[in-house]
Amino acid sequence: MEAIVVYITAPNEDEAAKIAKTIVEERLAGCVNIVKGIRSIYSWQGKMEDDSEALMITKTQRHLFEPLKKRVKELHSYTVPEIIAMPVVEGSEDYLNWLKEATKGME
Repeated sequence: MEAIVVYITAPNEDEAAKIAKTIVEERLAGCVNIVKGIRSIYSWQGKMEDDSEALMITKTQRHLFEPLKKRVKELHSYTVPEIIAMPVVEGSEDYLNWLKEATKGME
């Protein structure tokens, strides 16, 4: 199994929780941590933006990235949501086994 961590931002904690609950229920992710109150400074449509957002730290398997990305886009209010994945280079064997089990049936 190739574990990945996917960062997804949302405009607020409520939307992040709605997305997180759906993707965990659908077994596209094993766990989602929500960090509220992050400050995001970015360029959008030629303007500098400075907004408060919530960050979802999503743990899943690499082969689930495409269906996860598709589902998040369906649920998300942003036109272009941040959905970026990074590999898990090392991890607790017990945790990684749990993650595989939590997303079982999605192999």
